[in-house]
Amino acid sequence: MSLEKTATAPLASTDTSNAAGLLAGIDMGSNSFRLEIGQIVRGRYKRIDYLKETVRLGGGLDADGMLTEEASLRGLVCLARFAERLQGFGPQQVRAVATQTLREAKNRDAFLARAQAVLGHPIEVISGREEARLIYAGVARLMPPSAGRRLVIDIGGRSTEMILGEGRAPLVAESFQIGSVGLSMRYFPAGRYTSEGFRAAQVAAGAELEEALEIFAPGQWSEALGSSGTVGAVSQLLLASGITDGTITPDGLRWCIEQCLRAGEVERLVLPGLKDERRPVLGGGLSILYTLAIHFGIDALRPARGALRQGVIFDLDERRSAARDSRHVHDVRDESVQQLQERFGVDLEQAGRVAQVAETLYRSIEPPGDGEALRQLRWAAALHELGMMVSHHDHHRHSAYLLAHVDAPGFSQSEQRRLANLVLGQRGGLRKLEEPLQDEGFAWQALCLRLAALLCHARRLPSLGEISLRRTGRSAELSTSRGWEQAHPRAIFLLKEEAQAWERSGVLRLVLHALD
Repeated sequence: MSLEKTATAPLASTDTSNAAGLLAGIDMGSNSFRLEIGQIVRGRYKRIDYLKETVRLGGGLDADGMLTEEASLRGLVCLARFAERLQGFGPQQVRAVATQTLREAKNRDAFLARAQAVLGHPIEVISGREEARLIYAGVARLMPPSAGRRLVIDIGGRSTEMILGEGRAPLVAESFQIGSVGLSMRYFPAGRYTSEGFRAAQVAAGAELEEALEIFAPGQWSEALGSSGTVGAVSQLLLASGITDGTITPDGLRWCIEQCLRAGEVERLVLPGLKDERRPVLGGGLSILYTLAIHFGIDALRPARGALRQGVIFDLDERRSAARDSRHVHDVRDESVQQLQERFGVDLEQAGRVAQVAETLYRSIEPPGDGEALRQLRWAAALHELGMMVSHHDHHRHSAYLLAHVDAPGFSQSEQRRLANLVLGQRGGLRKLEEPLQDEGFAWQALCLRLAALLCHARRLPSLGEISLRRTGRSAELSTSRGWEQAHPRAIFLLKEEAQAWERSGVLRLVLHALD
């Protein structure tokens, strides 16, 4: 039996009766996969369950940037166990995010297809800056309030995130492609510790982090906190060995490095508080920490409560609240859309017209409940003319490129690709969307956006009382009044061409009908 089939089988041992009201965040990191289940009641967070497995996905990238089958299977087996624990959770209760390794892997789409089948939930690949934003969200919500600015550092398997924040607001969030797994594999081959290896690893870390020296200089913050695995492991090691109270200091890091050199190799390194799973990547983690301490003037780095997985849960809770009542809760993605409109000089009146028509059409063909799909359609309409800033000619292509590559807080890379495909498909032939259109939900979104852009092509709002859209199976019937048809011959011409385009696509069928 295949792994995919095994993972979706019902499990008698899993209690599904208490899933209501719970939220789950999954962090598919380069070193470990983590599942956290929590509950937020009146703004207070309570952890219900936490599962962690050392997967070393980042160690499975070969020289060509391809994820090996061995590493893929380690990840799939872990996700199958997570799926068991998540039996009974609805789609709006779970959010899974993947980080640097899957940002890099050239064959990530193939892995994600298998992984989503095993997990039973979508997996979002998030950008480095989005990862940093979510890390800060987890730390800021779970740590006591601070009067000053905080520097938060998270060293992962293949990336390091640095965030400067005040209160719950991240002011600067950056991600650097340097991590404990990558450095350990490169500079401590076969698990051997050498002085030359540590020096080379520190130089490599310094070269990657050098551009951030001014942004995160000591005068910019009053407290330094470390999140997640590497910081937690080193803090525990220092505490258990009686070197510090768990605070990470330059002297404490030098002591740790000296213990590695005395041992000579990973298998001989035995220290109080050091777990076996952490030993193979300790050298790389220590190299990054020491570089950060020296170059950024960090005399004391304290381990923080909160990490990416909790940030994912808090963000999911905000999304759910916004979907229930957008008047009172502001989704950070809405803010990103507004900022992009301002940055690229979008015609807000036209964007509003297209969004209104697209939403009206979509509500008439889709049953209520899929609020996220409707929000995606609104965002695509709001940004469909983003590329006008580049050129009026083929602006839909420029819009798609910008949406696929711009930093947009709150959006995952997969969400941005979906929006990019929607705005790419706002006009012209449908062949360029052949693959995305295999998703029927996407096809209906694309149809509504195309019709809205077409009906507003004169940059005026059409009379929606004289236009209606009805869905029957995979066919859509667009009805217009005779009077409207006679008053808008150019729109009718364009609608007939649109019907022909969908007929050629073989995906959906658009039927035009004039009412007496």
